[in-house]
Amino acid sequence: MNILVLGSGGREHALCWKLAQSNAIKSESGTLYVSPGNPGMEDVAQIVSVDAAKHGEVTAFCKKNDIGLVVIGPEAPLVDGLADTLRDAGLAVFGPSAQAAQLEGSKAFTKALCDRAGIPTAAYVRCTTLAEAMSALATFAPPFVLKADGLAGGKGVVIADNEDHAREALEDMFGGAFGDAGAEVVIEEFMVGEEASLFALTDGTHVIPFGTAQDHKRVGEGDTGPNTGGMGAYSPARVLNDELLAEAMERIVLPTVRQMKDEGMPYCGVLYAGLMLTNEGPKLVEYNARFGDPECQVLMMRLESDLADYMLACANGTLGEQAAPRWDNQTALTVVMAARGYPGTPEKGGAIDLSAVAQGDNTKVFHAGTKLQADGTLAANGGRVLNVTALGVDTRAARDAAYVAVDAVDFASGFCRRDIGHKEIERETGRDTGRG
Repeated sequence: MNILVLGSGGREHALCWKLAQSNAIKSESGTLYVSPGNPGMEDVAQIVSVDAAKHGEVTAFCKKNDIGLVVIGPEAPLVDGLADTLRDAGLAVFGPSAQAAQLEGSKAFTKALCDRAGIPTAAYVRCTTLAEAMSALATFAPPFVLKADGLAGGKGVVIADNEDHAREALEDMFGGAFGDAGAEVVIEEFMVGEEASLFALTDGTHVIPFGTAQDHKRVGEGDTGPNTGGMGAYSPARVLNDELLAEAMERIVLPTVRQMKDEGMPYCGVLYAGLMLTNEGPKLVEYNARFGDPECQVLMMRLESDLADYMLACANGTLGEQAAPRWDNQTALTVVMAARGYPGTPEKGGAIDLSAVAQGDNTKVFHAGTKLQADGTLAANGGRVLNVTALGVDTRAARDAAYVAVDAVDFASGFCRRDIGHKEIERETGRDTGRG
């Protein structure tokens, strides 16, 4: 079977790496295509040029190349309705419709759905004007959680410590700091607890849990500085234990899938629930309509089952026939190497040399924002550039292996956090895992 993956980041590199191991590609002599891809994907997929914004162009490519499954990696094409166009053309697609993708495309949509389905989440106010938002601040106590309603590349959230900071941030949002994403703003109650990510696959009716992870959003060590798309992650998130995971599925994920189906917009694909583990139990922070980045990288390192089987089952409505996925019991941890200036204006063009990195079954460098120069050398071409990922018997071992690889990367204009996994390592030490 031939498969097309759309996207160019570390998430899509990880998906291609795992799909290249699928029977659909290896045993059935299929071809794995990726567009637009990046240089790191060349050894696992055939890179092609198809514009995801041009639905007719994608459809024509799929028909011409007998594509049996289309995997839409990033959120923007999903919100734009690409999955609808491809399904209308008779193609199997892993990814939600435009209606269903509103779970990520609009914070207000998700909040209203939570109200209708009785899903636990933070108290909120939806604001359509700056004056309305300024007035709504009086409803909340600091710190204030301010969210641009639309897609903002993972950067549309501001945690304001005081009212002056909140007012300044609201002026920026409504002033265009996040483009059209900030045309409306959701102000939320600040929830106290620890965040964790829960992934689930669904065909619109059946739902299967598909791993847990914890991300590190702040750019600075000790979880300081502005939010980013993610500076590192590890899986599994053991803080989301079996009891809490079951509660999150029963009170958050399953009601969401049922509500979406009942309202005529069934959800197909991966549903990524960002959770806050509060004293009152898990509450929904937000939904994403695709795999997290860099959470996807650590999930794919641990996944032992055939990824294509699950994606096809979601697309074909047969997920209920699939067994629970198999996972490596080890911990996977990834460190994001970013370009100087990120998350502001990143410095592009910095030279990268990976020749000293010992990559193998337990260590992998996923490319997130790289390009080949005219002379064939590798260079930075984005804010988040590399995802250095490793497996270990516990989080500390995975962390140590990942940073050995990080230190072998020659990327003078890059930087990373040196404390990825710090909370879980502290917990492991308290649990006395037998490691020093």
